[in-house]
Amino acid sequence: QVSLVESGGGLVQPGGSLRLSCTASEIIFRTYVAGWYRQAPGKERELVASLTSFGRTTYADSVKGRFTISRDNAKNTVYLQMNSLKPEDTAVYFCNAKRGLAEPSWGQGTQVTVSS
Repeated sequence: QVSLVESGGGLVQPGGSLRLSCTASEIIFRTYVAGWYRQAPGKERELVASLTSFGRTTYADSVKGRFTISRDNAKNTVYLQMNSLKPEDTAVYFCNAKRGLAEPSWGQGTQVTVSS
């Protein structure tokens, strides 16, 4: 288990943008698969985007073309840039780090609310 700290959530109007950050300690983040998940009230946690150590990205169909996952190795931080936000993007967003067969580590979550 490693420490992951998310930040950047908040309240934004539909069509707006937010950038979430996830900073890791005790690990070299670029050697892990990093992921952003979200969980809306009454729903299961779902994968939003992931980034492998080789730079390969995957996205949920619902966010393709609007969200971008990226990594700053110097800052040991992974980002989720969210554009054209919709009310259905409202959820608690969690950062995740996984390597090999080890159990993944999770951040505490950051609330994103899209509302006018």
